[in-house]
Amino acid sequence: MDSVDLSVLKSLREWQSARQPLWLVTVVETFGSSPRPPGAMLALRGDGLAVGSVSGGCIEDDLVMRAKRGELPLDRCGVISFGVTKEEAQRFRLPCGGVIRVVVEPVCDQNWVDKILQLVQSHRLAKRALQLDTMQVEIDDATRTENMQFDGTTLTTVHGPRWRMLIIGAGQTSTYLARMAQALDYQVIVCDPRADMRATWDVPDTMLTGEMPDDAVLALQPDAATVIIALTHDPKLDDMALLEALKSPAFYVGALGSKANNAKRRARLALFDLSAGEIEKLHGPVGLSIGSRTPPEIAVSILAHLISVRNRPIRAISQAQPINQEVCS
Repeated sequence: MDSVDLSVLKSLREWQSARQPLWLVTVVETFGSSPRPPGAMLALRGDGLAVGSVSGGCIEDDLVMRAKRGELPLDRCGVISFGVTKEEAQRFRLPCGGVIRVVVEPVCDQNWVDKILQLVQSHRLAKRALQLDTMQVEIDDATRTENMQFDGTTLTTVHGPRWRMLIIGAGQTSTYLARMAQALDYQVIVCDPRADMRATWDVPDTMLTGEMPDDAVLALQPDAATVIIALTHDPKLDDMALLEALKSPAFYVGALGSKANNAKRRARLALFDLSAGEIEKLHGPVGLSIGSRTPPEIAVSILAHLISVRNRPIRAISQAQPINQEVCS
């Protein structure tokens, strides 16, 4: 699975040989309610083939019609606004008062697409600055604190996983969690010191390490865009990771297990150099209570909780309580 923006860039690369005009459409501003945020992208081909999303359907339909009619620019960047008038808002089915402004960029030079994808493949965040008047593109490394910027003349976008997930354990649940997490812009690192478990790991574009879990956490240097999930079912391995993870700035630390086992885990953690507040950060049982039992269902419950926590105000993150009801040992 790819995140949406990665799928857009890969489509642009794959369409290079199609001998069709190509455009990259990027949401640069929204006013009022809008279905897609700034930075959302759409790859568009001259025959109307499109990948990605900048609204929810109708704006895409309009752009496809313009591409087929030859109405999109081929030698310059254009800026188009949708929903400015009441009639347009109704036509494009935008929420009341919603306005979306997009940059339509002809993709004439394919080199920058390859460079961005190479950086992302190397687990690096990439920053792309586009000069609208000349279509000149500059690419550099980006930091996790940088976001899309648009000042009317320069569009700067950030590509690659904005979040990191360290999974302790290379079991079946971890496999589903890793695949789904990649679709949500997570760079996935999997740690399992057990050689037999590492031998069966087969999720592409993930990093696999055989370090001890506490060493893996320290080496990662967790920040506020980091998630650490312990899934080995082995208290010795899971607890090693949690002892370091709970002292870190990671925005989410979770552990699989029943309520009873997580209560025992908290009692064990209290014997070490962790404060009550640090132990309280543990989401255990991990995930939302959705009645999940199978590995893919458990993965869904974990990611649903992560989405919920990520979308809360920062003040509320520390107050989030683990509410999954899974019965796991």
